[in-house]
Amino acid sequence: MKHRAILALAASAALFHLYGAGFSPFTAFVQRPVHFAFMAVLGILGLGMRRKLKGTVAVEAGEGQDAVDETGSVRRYADLAVRGLLIAAAVACCFYLVFEHEELVRRAGTPTTLDLLAGGLAILVVLELTRRTTGWALVVVALLALAYALAGPYLPGVLAHRGYSPVRLIEHLYLSTEGIWGVPLGVSADFVYLFVLFGAVLDAAGGGELFIGLSSRIAGATRGGPAKTAALASALMGSLSGSAVANVVTTGSFTIPVMKRTGFKPQFAGAIEAAASSGGQLMPPIMGAGAFILATWTNIPYVRVALAAVIPAVLYYIALLTAIHFRALQRDLPASTGNVLPILPRLHLLIPLGVIVVFLGLGRSPMRAAYWGVLSAAILAMASSTTRLDWGGAKKALLAAGSGTVQVAAACAAAGIVVGVASLTGIGLRMSEFIITLSGGFLPIALVLTAIGAVILGMGLPTTAAYVVLAALGAPALTEMGVPLLPAHLFIFYFGALSNVTPPVALAAYAAAGIAGGTPVRTAVTALSLAATGFVVPFMFVYGPPLLMDGHVLAVVLAFGTAAIGVAALAGAVIGFVRAPLKIWERGLLAAAALCLLASGVRTDVFGVVVLGFLILLWRRPREKPAET
Repeated sequence: MKHRAILALAASAALFHLYGAGFSPFTAFVQRPVHFAFMAVLGILGLGMRRKLKGTVAVEAGEGQDAVDETGSVRRYADLAVRGLLIAAAVACCFYLVFEHEELVRRAGTPTTLDLLAGGLAILVVLELTRRTTGWALVVVALLALAYALAGPYLPGVLAHRGYSPVRLIEHLYLSTEGIWGVPLGVSADFVYLFVLFGAVLDAAGGGELFIGLSSRIAGATRGGPAKTAALASALMGSLSGSAVANVVTTGSFTIPVMKRTGFKPQFAGAIEAAASSGGQLMPPIMGAGAFILATWTNIPYVRVALAAVIPAVLYYIALLTAIHFRALQRDLPASTGNVLPILPRLHLLIPLGVIVVFLGLGRSPMRAAYWGVLSAAILAMASSTTRLDWGGAKKALLAAGSGTVQVAAACAAAGIVVGVASLTGIGLRMSEFIITLSGGFLPIALVLTAIGAVILGMGLPTTAAYVVLAALGAPALTEMGVPLLPAHLFIFYFGALSNVTPPVALAAYAAAGIAGGTPVRTAVTALSLAATGFVVPFMFVYGPPLLMDGHVLAVVLAFGTAAIGVAALAGAVIGFVRAPLKIWERGLLAAAALCLLASGVRTDVFGVVVLGFLILLWRRPREKPAET
C-alpha cells in the first residue's frame, strides 16, 4: 500500500512539473509550494531518506510482525503517527498558500493568526524534512539564522541589529518569496526536478551503460584503462545527477570492482571514483542543481555559466586522468584487454543530450530545455528493444526522480530560511565587511578565507545548500574587492562541490570506500590528492578570465594550453612518478613549474616551461625500473 502511494505521488509529481514546463507555467506561489508538498510527502514516506528509523527497519524489510517485539511495535505506531502529522502539516501549509494567495496579497503586512500558524508549521516541516534527508548540519545553520534574527539587539559589535519579532520573521519567511519560497526552492521546482527526471529516464533506458561503454572505447585499452573509464563515465553521469554520492553509488558499483581486479588497491580505486564523481557537478552541460541556482541568483544566462565552466572542468579531468596514468605506470599495470560494453544499440540515447544543448544554445529557458529533453529521452528510449522502457523501467525512473529531488528540495527550502534572514537583517553586508577586515583588503587572503568557509560548509551540507548560504554571505565580499560576479560565484560553487572529498567529512569518499572495501580516511586522503587541481584552478580563473572563456580567442587557447600542461605536471608531482619515481626535489620543482603554468601571466608561463623543459631533459636519461608499491 505504501509503495503504491509513493509511486502514485511520484507519477503525479512528474505530470505536474511536465505540465507546468510544457503547457501552462504556474506562478511562484503555486509552483513552489506544490513542488515542496510533493517532495515533502515523498520524503516523509521514506523516499530519498538519508537513513531509516531503527524502529521501522524490520517491518519495512518485510520480516513480518513476528520479528517486531512489543517495543518495536510501539515505535512503529509512534513513527506512523508522526509521519501522518508531518504529511498533514506539509500539505496544509503548502496548499494554504496556493488557495489563499489572492487574499494574502490583499492583506499584505497584516497577517492573521491562521497565516502565522501556517507559516510556523511550514518552518517546522522544512526543518524536520531537512533533518531526515541531510542530517543535522543544515538544520543547525537554519536554527542559528532564526536565533540571530530574534536576538539582534543583544548581540555584540558588528553582529548587532534592531531585531525582529516572531510575527515579522514568519511573515518574511513564509508569506514572501524572500524566504522558504525564494530563489533556491524556485530553482528546485522549475529546473532541478525536470533535469533529475531526465537523468532518471536516460539511466533507466541504459544511459549508464552507454556512458561506461563510450568511456571504455575512449580510454579502456590504455594503461589503467578501467580507472580512466570510471573517471570519464562519472564525469558524464555526474553532470546529469548533480550528486557526488549518488554518482559514486551508481557508477562505482560497476567501476570500482573492475579497477580492483586490474591491480589498483581498494583505497585508490575508491578515491578515483570519489574524485571523478565530485567533479561531475562541475561538468557542463547540466552541472547539477547548484549551477541553475547560480545562473538565477546572478541573473547570468545559464549558457554563459556552462560555457565558463568548460575549461576548469576539462582541466580537472585532465589532471585526474593523468594521475591515473602515472599511477598505472608506477604499478606497471598492463593495458586493459577486457570486454567493452556494446554502445551501438544505445547510441541514440545521446540525442536527448543534444536536444537540451540546442535548446539552451537557442536561449530557451532551462525549464523548457529540460521538458523537451525528458520527452525526447522517453520517445527515443522506445525506438529500440534494447532501451525500451517497460513498466518496471518507468517505475524506476519515476521513483529515482522523486528520490533525487527530495534532498535538493529540503536543502533549498532550509537554505531559503538562511537567505531570508540574511536579507531581513543585512548580515550579508556585515559578513562582507568582516571578511574584508580580516583579510586586510588583500584579495588572496579573502579568497582563502572564502574557500575555507565553502569547504567547511560543504562538508556538512549538500553542494546546493552550501553554495546558497555562501552566495548570500561570502560572494558579496569578493565582488566588493573587485572580483567579477561570475568568477566570484563559480569560486564558491567549486569549493562547495569539492568538499565531498575533503576530510574529515568526505561523503563521496566514504561511500566509495564502502564499495571498494578500503579504509574511509585513507580513501578520502587519496581522493583529496587526486582532486588537488580542483583546489588550485578556482584561484587561477579569478586572476585569469580567459580560463572562463572571457577574452580573445588566442588568449583563451593560450591559457588553456599552458594550464593543461600545468595540471598534468601537478598530477605527476602529486603521484611522485612520471617516467620513473621522482625524488623529493624533483617533485618540488615539478609542482613549482605546474603552479607557474597555471598562473596567469607571460613571465610565469616562461618560467614554468623552462623548469619543465629542464626536468624533461633530466628524465630522458636512463632511470632505474620502478619498484612495485
